[in-house]
Amino acid sequence: MTTYGFLAVLPPILTIFLAIRTKQVFISLFGGIWLGWLILNDFHLLEGSLDAILAIGEVFQNAGNTQIIMFTTLIGVLILFIQKSGGLEGFIVKIEQLLIKQEQKKKGKNRVLIQFFAWLTAVSIFIEGYTSALVVGTLYRPIFDKMKIPREKLAYIIDSSSFPAAVLIPFNAWGAFLMSLMLAQGFDNPFPTLLATNLYNFYPILTLMMVLTIIFTKKDFGPMAKAEKRVKEQGKILRDDAQPMISEELTTVATKEGITPKAHNMIVPILIMIAVLPFMLVYTGWDESVATASEGISKQIFTAFGQGSGAIAILIALLIAIGYSMIACKIQGIMDLKEMMDLFLKGLSSMMPLTLLMVLAFAIGNVCKELETGVYIASMSKSWLSPMLVPFILFLTSCCTSFSTGTSWATFAIMIGIAVPIAQATGVNPHIAMAATLSGSIFGDHCSPISDSTILSSMASASDHIDHVSTQIPYAMVCGGISALFYLIVGIVENLPN
Repeated sequence: MTTYGFLAVLPPILTIFLAIRTKQVFISLFGGIWLGWLILNDFHLLEGSLDAILAIGEVFQNAGNTQIIMFTTLIGVLILFIQKSGGLEGFIVKIEQLLIKQEQKKKGKNRVLIQFFAWLTAVSIFIEGYTSALVVGTLYRPIFDKMKIPREKLAYIIDSSSFPAAVLIPFNAWGAFLMSLMLAQGFDNPFPTLLATNLYNFYPILTLMMVLTIIFTKKDFGPMAKAEKRVKEQGKILRDDAQPMISEELTTVATKEGITPKAHNMIVPILIMIAVLPFMLVYTGWDESVATASEGISKQIFTAFGQGSGAIAILIALLIAIGYSMIACKIQGIMDLKEMMDLFLKGLSSMMPLTLLMVLAFAIGNVCKELETGVYIASMSKSWLSPMLVPFILFLTSCCTSFSTGTSWATFAIMIGIAVPIAQATGVNPHIAMAATLSGSIFGDHCSPISDSTILSSMASASDHIDHVSTQIPYAMVCGGISALFYLIVGIVENLPN
């Protein structure tokens, strides 16, 4: 078996460097993919280059990747139907009635309140982090624009609320995935084990608290403070030369002429999508061959929920929501079949930039897996761990792995398999070790410009991706630094002599 050593970390390093240096995410990702395949082909220029191109197409050989890409593309269709049917405009009108008309009297209080509502919505839709991000972006972007809140702030609220909530509240695909990893490590009842980790899962908790603190105190700092100053002084929700991570078609489609805006044309499809998700998770995870009469139906449902396919559940839920929107448009006389099909195709095409970005993100994840980038980073820390430092080191190692690979899920898979044996061998509480791994993975993901969740947050908010990363990092660093300190303290306290 070939071991690539330090070469394994060069592709993500190059990608991150190019992303920060050039602000061109597509070129940066392909540069990392290309270098990775050069290394895998012993720096054969022609073979490495050909394999890099082929690797992009091979992303679709994985059914889960294809389903996620399909879901991401189809969300553009739902957004356009919501807008064209007057659902979004109707929702905005209701929010304006509650908040905007009182703006002068309350001297900016509603600006704070709408940010809090965005945070609350993101946390409430914990059942799926990606759905939460897209819903919050769709609902609140027009209102944030109306209130002159920078797009970077919306992206930060989405990214630092949706995904921490998804990992803390395990009734979703994230929880199902983590429980499967814990089962593989010998935990017979992974659900209470996963809940027990929340007590020590410092970074997601601190991040949710940080978002609220920034919203209510209005004490922005770093690049975000500059973005707020830009809006205040120049009225620009995006900086000059920014490249929003979404087709402008999704931000400019108006209600069809002659149609009365109705909020339920937006609210009902979204509620349908959210309601269908848990049903489909149970359906896709149900295995009649292992269901027994001795088990209660609730236990069988819970087991099926934990084993369900999140990608399929999300895709089906979205298709049903789109189907409802099309039927509602037909019944209300908003569009005929031809108009709906034209809008459907327009929605697909408007998401092509994001689709390409997701394909490249999956491709660089695959090349990092081939190079065993995460395994190399994790193994570098094994030889010098002591029980008191285990939580602290696991947190830092998980952070570096997630940052360099751009995926928290892959880091979960790599690091939990390392954290649990190390914890058992050194006598460290495995709940603390796993929590440190989860926290570090989310922290690194929040700081990485090649992370799928940061990319999706940029897309959902129609923000420039590099601007989102640069404005979020200072807040993430504060929460990450405090978390690292907590893991150091917990590790020392837990291992003090009795």
